Amino acid sequence: MTDREPGEARDLDIYGGGELAWDAVREALIEALPKMETPVFLGTVRPDGRPHAAGVGALWYEGDLYFTSGPGTRKSRDLAANPACTLSIRTPIADVVLEGDARRVTDPAVLEPVAAGYREGGWPARVDGDAVTAPFSAQSAGPPPWHVYRFTFHTVVAVGIREPFGATRWRFS
Repeated sequence: MTDREPGEARDLDIYGGGELAWDAVREALIEALPKMETPVFLGTVRPDGRPHAAGVGALWYEGDLYFTSGPGTRKSRDLAANPACTLSIRTPIADVVLEGDARRVTDPAVLEPVAAGYREGGWPARVDGDAVTAPFSAQSAGPPPWHVYRFTFHTVVAVGIREPFGATRWRFS
C-alpha cells in the first residue's frame, strides 16, 4: 500500500497552537521507526473485553506500520480474536496514537522488505518461512519465530510536544 492522505482533519488544540501538519507527523513516524529508543505500545482487547498493552518494535513500510509478535503471546492471541488495536508512539515532534486493525502477513514479497527495514534499524531480522527470526528480540515478543503484523490505521491523533504544539485528529478511508 502506498502512503495515504487523510480524508478529514480536525483541530483539537484548546490552547491556540493550531492544527498539526499530517506530512510532518508522517515524516516523524517514518524517521522514528524502527529505532530502539522510540517507545511504541500496542493496545489490544482481550477476549473478555479487558485491555492489554505491550511494547513492540514498529516499522513504517509503504504507508502502513508493521510489528512482530510471537504466536503464543497475549497480544497475538488477542489479535487473532479481534484485530482492532492501537499503536501509541512518541516521535520527536508529537505523541501519536493510531487506531486501526492488525493482521498477520505471510507474503514473502512483504516479509523480506519488512525484515530489511528492521535490519536497517539495527535489529538483525531475517525471513524464516512465513515469519521472521533473529538472534534476539524484546522479552515481550516471546521466543522465535515471530509473526509479522500489518497495522492499517483509520484514525490518528497527534499532540505536539514542542513549539508550536497543537493537536489534531485525522481520519483515513
